[in-house]
Amino acid sequence: MGGNPMKVAAIIPAYNEGMRIGNVLDVLQRVPQVDEVIVVSDGSEDDTVDVALQYDVTVIALPQNIGKGGAMKIGCDYSKGDIYLFLDADLIGLQEEHVTALLEPVLFDQADMTVGIFGNGRLATDFAQKVAPFLSGQRAVKKSVLNGIDQMDATRYGVEVALTRYAENSGIRVKGVVLPDLTHVMKEEKLGFVRGFCARLKMYWEIVKSVKIG
Repeated sequence: MGGNPMKVAAIIPAYNEGMRIGNVLDVLQRVPQVDEVIVVSDGSEDDTVDVALQYDVTVIALPQNIGKGGAMKIGCDYSKGDIYLFLDADLIGLQEEHVTALLEPVLFDQADMTVGIFGNGRLATDFAQKVAPFLSGQRAVKKSVLNGIDQMDATRYGVEVALTRYAENSGIRVKGVVLPDLTHVMKEEKLGFVRGFCARLKMYWEIVKSVKIG
């Protein structure tokens, strides 16, 4: 891995993603621009940690669920990277080209942050990101940008909104990157409709609260 003047750290927050995280790690192992991969298991109760340990990655196993923002912050604090690549652990269809497309604008100083937008993946996830692309969990961002967000660990699910609002308020250069044929597993599919819908409402509430933080 590696060889860049700017070191790239891929940080994967994961909660009960043992069935899916291996697909993401498989791809990251083949991307030469990525210098280190850090998986933060956010209080997972399945085999997320065991699966991640099968790869050449650093695994941080949190004993309790603290939320996505907190998990990402811990991964950043542990990392030696100059650029952070954030990917969800439940992606479907991730390819090396997707990772490169997110990284290159930041590596070549054409942007301070990229935001991945699903394209031609699945109707439900494509539509959600067209309506609210700032919710995307697929990003590359310079370490210097995150240093300006004091309460990232308090944002839980709303970390993407906090990042986007901080960028808007601070004049950070943001570039949207279409990621064709990529999607992820929705909460309703993971948990069943009722539990998944309730989890989605909770996520939206965290996002609303994060607007004040961002």
